[in-house]
Amino acid sequence: MEKYSLNELRKMFLEFYESKGHLRLESFSLVPHNDKSLLLINSGMAPLKPYFIGEEVPPRKRVTTCQKCIRTPDIDNVGKTARHGTFFEMLGNFSFGDYFKKEAINFAWEFLTEKIGLDKDKLYVSVYEDDDEAAQIWKEDIGLTDDRITRLGKDDNFWEIGLGPCGPCSEIYVDRGEEYGCGSPTCGVGCDCDRYMEVWNLVFTQFDKDKDGNYNRLEHPNIDTGMGLERLAAYVQGVDNIFEVDTIRYILDYICEISGKKYGENEKDDISIRVITDHIRSSVFMASDGILTSNEGRGYVLKRILRRAMRHGKLLGIEGHFMEGVAKKVIEISGDAYPALKEKETTILKLINIEEEKFNETVKEGLSLIEELMENLEGDTLKGDDAFKLYDTYGFPLELTMEILEEKGIKVDKEGFEKAMKEQKDKARSARSSKDIVSYKGDLTNFIANLESTKFIGYEDLNGSGKVIEIIKDGEMVKELTEGKALVIFDKTSFYATSGGQVNDTGIIESEDFKGEVLNVTKSGDKFVHEVLVKDGVLKAGNEYNFKVNRADRLNIQRNHSATHLLHKALKEVLGEHVNQAGSYVDSERLRFDFSHFEKMTDAELKEVERKVNEEILNQDKVEYFETSIDEARKLGATALFGEKYGSIVRVVKMGDYSTELCGGCHVKNTNDISLFKIVSETSVASGVRRIEAITGKAAIEENMKNYDELLTIKDKLRLNNNNIIEKVEELINKNKSLEKELDKFKKEANKDKLGNIIDEAVDVNGIKCVMGRVDGLDMNELRDFSDKIKDKEAKVIVFLVSVKGEKGFMICSADKETVKDGFNCGQFIKKVAQSIGSGGGGRPDMAQAGLKDIAKADMALDNAKDFIKETL
Repeated sequence: MEKYSLNELRKMFLEFYESKGHLRLESFSLVPHNDKSLLLINSGMAPLKPYFIGEEVPPRKRVTTCQKCIRTPDIDNVGKTARHGTFFEMLGNFSFGDYFKKEAINFAWEFLTEKIGLDKDKLYVSVYEDDDEAAQIWKEDIGLTDDRITRLGKDDNFWEIGLGPCGPCSEIYVDRGEEYGCGSPTCGVGCDCDRYMEVWNLVFTQFDKDKDGNYNRLEHPNIDTGMGLERLAAYVQGVDNIFEVDTIRYILDYICEISGKKYGENEKDDISIRVITDHIRSSVFMASDGILTSNEGRGYVLKRILRRAMRHGKLLGIEGHFMEGVAKKVIEISGDAYPALKEKETTILKLINIEEEKFNETVKEGLSLIEELMENLEGDTLKGDDAFKLYDTYGFPLELTMEILEEKGIKVDKEGFEKAMKEQKDKARSARSSKDIVSYKGDLTNFIANLESTKFIGYEDLNGSGKVIEIIKDGEMVKELTEGKALVIFDKTSFYATSGGQVNDTGIIESEDFKGEVLNVTKSGDKFVHEVLVKDGVLKAGNEYNFKVNRADRLNIQRNHSATHLLHKALKEVLGEHVNQAGSYVDSERLRFDFSHFEKMTDAELKEVERKVNEEILNQDKVEYFETSIDEARKLGATALFGEKYGSIVRVVKMGDYSTELCGGCHVKNTNDISLFKIVSETSVASGVRRIEAITGKAAIEENMKNYDELLTIKDKLRLNNNNIIEKVEELINKNKSLEKELDKFKKEANKDKLGNIIDEAVDVNGIKCVMGRVDGLDMNELRDFSDKIKDKEAKVIVFLVSVKGEKGFMICSADKETVKDGFNCGQFIKKVAQSIGSGGGGRPDMAQAGLKDIAKADMALDNAKDFIKETL
């Protein structure tokens, strides 16, 4: 058997199935498309689910893919063993109602034994215990004897997720030899030891499980197979685990090179080497699919694995930034198979660099806080509140804190952490829907799976007509609708369904004896689902109805949507090619555009982007729309958008020679129809993601008129003329600054007197001078300076000050080193004072601060502090 490389095996598999009439599809994004049941794509079948459940028509009945996948349930074990990893590639061949068991089994056997050259005598299979058909094919077609076919139960060899398509499966194993076995006389397929390794799972989806638990035979059964590429490569290359496969070993060896470590010599070092090797692969592929670090959802997964890898780099003694170099190795070894890695290399590396910088900054503070918490720890468990503070303030994932403390024999109160997390869910809420899909087949799909695709005629015709083919009310299919609301599917429609960041159309559906209002339109696969409210008459299935799309709203939506395309291009020209769309929202009032960029845009950059967009509007570029193959679209330089799923045929929207994008949305016919483009705001929405909000058309004109009216008002009030507005405003600003300086000078003089008075009123408690008083008009920084001046004048001293400035109140407590050494803790003291008046605060033993929720309680805080100081000392 030849020892093929991983990249060769991938190519061989895909070419083999292409020769069997399969359409080769590129790997889908790791970001699931319209599937809230998944955080990340975790199997080859996951992105094809709409084809299996009838939501969409597949581009061909035979399909093959190599799908990039990420699974994180075992993330804590990654590194600790050589068997676990978060990133992997899944080879698969799929049949949607075409061939079935006989062909699937024969194809698999031919690929393994004839194409790759595996020893037939070392291959074993398992089948579902009641699947005589599959067992017979293995015996009669392939020639396996009974001792090489193992029948297993439902837990092992029957695939199902809730309701919907399901069926038995057959798994193919390789015998790695007795040296990998457990020595048991009963050792065989299904044993927990490492001798018999599963390489391929063939799923025969021949049933449809209904809500009553019945398994109904599908008229057109499907095939879904999955084979782990890394696992296959490990066996073909004769290595023990995935970390020794050629492409992965290439990354691992580089980590050994920069760390000065030798893999296999020290188990602790090996763990760190494996963690970095695996996590950098996941991170690079996630970043290439537009995922950015955040404190929630898949962004949190990325942040967590990046920081875990960075920490293990420190454990290996790697100095400075190292992640970029490792990431380059991933791109180098996998870039030919996944071109997006090379196309987005700049963005990927910048994201990783920024996250590494942030980690290095926060890790120092976080580690020192961990040391401090350990010093004051009672027992062997860190409080959940403290773990949450590390997460919320220092960006330490809980798992990282647990990992650090585990090395020191300390546990973490996870329940307490989760409680604190729940209390601040607005800061770290889950990106997943609160109502996850618990069934493979959603409720709506049960009604519409077998319906024909809805034809959308609304690009050109806002007043078309269509026939009602289904009405769903209160979870039941009905023949007519007399009152209230229901979901209605037509054979064709003028109403756009919410998708691609563009909101749905609204309007009227009517006939001679019916009138209804369209409130919402969504897509379920390739069907448009209209939420219709009865206004008058009866809506009947089978009847034809006229559409009246709200034209004014649609025209505004088209202006805003077309403007996002021009904005996207302008941002790339002004900021650089690393800019990619990270999300968008377009309605009739405004547009919102999220994009990858790592710093706040300057006023000059915003002005230039706005100028470029308006220049293209004035150019009167013709907007063209046409359908072509995905390959032809790429040759035209069309930009594919974040989060969108594209078939083999795509719709291209071309605006002159300026912008070309893949888009299924609604657009103007000429850029001049947009009229005017105006940026309203530019903000940050996540690490490495900026957001621009803008308006167009009438809204932009009215905004400019409003701004001009405000300018006229300012001119009148300040008695300015058109020639000296800026000059006069600058003069007023400078004059105001001068007055503020004079005011600060008077304050400092006044505070000198206050300083003397407060020190004179200090009391001695057990040999410690306690300086306590109220100094209004100071903010927290000024209060801190005031406190430092008192400490500079006294030897053994505790300072407690309260200040009210405007509507805000502040407290500070500080102490000299000797007093702290003797046991006084400012953080604990101010926390006690703050809690006594319904506020909160804390800090270090030598300095702590707090706010006043109620400034009316400033004197009470001071009085309580005077009482508590006597108790404390």
